[in-house]
Amino acid sequence: MTQDPSQVAELCKALEAAKGKGRGGKKGGYSCKKTTFPVEGSSGITVDSWRFNDWDYKRDDLPTYARGLFTTRRSDGTHEIAVRGYDKFFNVDEVPSTKWENIERDTMGPYELSVKENGCIIFMSGLEDGTLLVCSKHSTGARSDITQSHALVGEKWAKQHVEGVGKTTRDLAKALRALNATAVGELCDDEFEEHVLEYPPERAGLYLHGINLNLPEFATLSGPEVHEFADNWGFKKAQYIIIRSLDEVKTFLHKCAETGSWEGRDTEGFVVRCKKRSRDHSHVDDWFFKYKFEEPYLMYRQWREATKAIIAGNTPRIKKHKKITEEYLLYARRQLAKDPTLGKAYNQNHGIIKMRDGFLAEKGQKGSDLIAQERAQGNGPTEDDTGANVVLVPIATIGCGKTTVATALVKLFGFGHVQNDNIEGQRGRPQRFANAITNALAGHKVVIADRSNHQKRERQQLINDVSRVVPDARFVALHYVHEPKAQMLDEIRRVTRQRVLDRGDNHQTIRASSKSSSEITEIMDGFLYRFQGCDTNGPPDSEFDEVINLDVCASSLQNLETIVTRLYNAYPGLLPDEMPGEQDMQAAIDYALNAEVKTKHDLSFGKPAQAGKKQNQTKLPLSQAAEKVLTPEQLISKLEYFSVPVSVTNINSILSSLFKQASPEESRMYLTLKQAQRIQSEFHVTLIHRASAQQHPDLWQLYIEEYRKAIAIVDLKDKNKLVPSLGSARIKLERLVWDDRIMAFVIRIYPAAGGPLWPSANPVTHITVGTARQDVKPVESNNLLARWEAGDQSGGIIYDKEVPGGIILEGSVKPVFQRHFLDGR
Repeated sequence: MTQDPSQVAELCKALEAAKGKGRGGKKGGYSCKKTTFPVEGSSGITVDSWRFNDWDYKRDDLPTYARGLFTTRRSDGTHEIAVRGYDKFFNVDEVPSTKWENIERDTMGPYELSVKENGCIIFMSGLEDGTLLVCSKHSTGARSDITQSHALVGEKWAKQHVEGVGKTTRDLAKALRALNATAVGELCDDEFEEHVLEYPPERAGLYLHGINLNLPEFATLSGPEVHEFADNWGFKKAQYIIIRSLDEVKTFLHKCAETGSWEGRDTEGFVVRCKKRSRDHSHVDDWFFKYKFEEPYLMYRQWREATKAIIAGNTPRIKKHKKITEEYLLYARRQLAKDPTLGKAYNQNHGIIKMRDGFLAEKGQKGSDLIAQERAQGNGPTEDDTGANVVLVPIATIGCGKTTVATALVKLFGFGHVQNDNIEGQRGRPQRFANAITNALAGHKVVIADRSNHQKRERQQLINDVSRVVPDARFVALHYVHEPKAQMLDEIRRVTRQRVLDRGDNHQTIRASSKSSSEITEIMDGFLYRFQGCDTNGPPDSEFDEVINLDVCASSLQNLETIVTRLYNAYPGLLPDEMPGEQDMQAAIDYALNAEVKTKHDLSFGKPAQAGKKQNQTKLPLSQAAEKVLTPEQLISKLEYFSVPVSVTNINSILSSLFKQASPEESRMYLTLKQAQRIQSEFHVTLIHRASAQQHPDLWQLYIEEYRKAIAIVDLKDKNKLVPSLGSARIKLERLVWDDRIMAFVIRIYPAAGGPLWPSANPVTHITVGTARQDVKPVESNNLLARWEAGDQSGGIIYDKEVPGGIILEGSVKPVFQRHFLDGR
């Protein structure tokens, strides 16, 4: 069946109308997110990914229910659907339509039950120019990434499968385009990414489980047709059975649920495919629902998280299966003690299944046997669902709406609410913030730790300090997703800036009516560049009980609905029996938006000098010096160096990827730095240091003059304007070089569009990553790189690694003052 361009154009028009904003109606608004991706290897084709928030799929008025939808324009300018995923389907009893009585009333057999494979979904389709488009749910992946995306790994497997039967990916693209269809598979590859169920090398690959027609309405081929296609093109096949009546379906599912397995193999559950009658019974449509097994899958997940906790030196939180989990942890501790390298691999999601299977082999039982044994003994899985001592931890940047949502939660449920911005002064703030949270837990089951917590060190400090006083505290991340930054940052920057500017002075740390827009954006950009997303593969984020992902660009109401829904599911005894309705949540948001901020201070937390104190200081802190109005020459005399700060998150991600597959010898220094916490907390390119001014007087003067020009147009009474950006720069990472003392990136500086080139006084321009000991100073990077450039190995082995993919980071040239000169800011 071919596409009707006019129908697709109407669909795209409806999606565009819903893009980035809510829409009114009896059930409130919905919002659609659009992301455009270039298709690498094509003739310049781009595709647009469309997605709604998860909770919106429960509505009855969306333009489409496809999860995974990509559109493009043909060479003649007409719209077409490039990739079409399944319509969103729900678990039994999750929504009214999946209650058994409604399934019985509205559906007709035969019922096709396919095993729910434990991987990630991959879409494949053919484009107009013959290119095979391979996507994950919402992304095409990018070859310039040094980290392997799901889409790229899926593409490699697709190539391997089709070449195994003597065909090419171009042949596959043509076949799918002739069908006007999207092939839907599950990427299951433990070497790339372990989940909970095992996929050893002989069983790894793409499991084909669906072929959808690229049409606005949902239409999908039958199981036999999908298997025939898989056989012809070399794909693995997701197994299925056909059952005629719904009563037989229920009997079959309930029987499998007793062990969480089918034909001797653990599985997550089944997807049930059938036909559903339209409301007027005039036609039937393809329709899916799912039946997920709780056990032993949830037990395995608990073992995984508990193991990561003991590797990190933390107390594991055991919610269910207490006795058998404690037995498992004794086994895991023995294995980790025998081989210390297991812990490192485990935190990278390798060896999880081997550890579990080793324990089960020692017990001589399967996971399903343990579950059955618990039930037979009358002490099946139990959990303390009262939710006592829950700490909600936002992970956010300025303008995400975290305080608005927090205030709304307080209005709805009376949660404790500790705002970091209410803690005056700078001395000991992190500890005082944690103390305030532990005090609040004495009177509240739930406390919101209202701080940005945008860096891992902040989250680690919070978790450590609270757990020390309240050992059974549970931490829930309210994660405002910012990554992948390359795709998301522009829109996040636009939305958050607008929110802050619209709010004016009703904010505790940024008063938009009183500051210039450039000053506001500079402060906000600092948070964005430093932001480290939540990564549960290792500490501190592996210690979160739950991670609730939120959309920065969505409305506060939408994010509030997500949090409330997830808390009701995760902690059934935590909240009142009746979940608040949409009107209640909207009223709470309105209350939060109208709340007046009373305590206000600068991000500097500086205070006016107290009369009669410290009058004899020889070095005035900037907070006092600014009151005196320092001259440009006085400021210049305190400059230490000029640099280009770069993203901490990006550098750490690149380092992790470079050593992911490295040999133990290559990895030794990196792991040493990481375990000893000797990797720098901030990264920058030093352009010139005051100590080099005599050797490079012209260069030092160049930067001094740039600084002089930058402050000539600002009010020197305003201390926040004394550290301006001198301009933008682009930093290309070329190689990583290290010995047993120090590690550094060799970089190249490119000018930003239309901007100047920013030269460096260093012979080899670089970013220092870390030093092995405190007595090894970062300046030694120059010695290391001089030896590396000369090929001199006499002082010890020097290693180097190319940084693939042409990674380029954006940055701003900044002046840096002498230490302590900015104290009190």
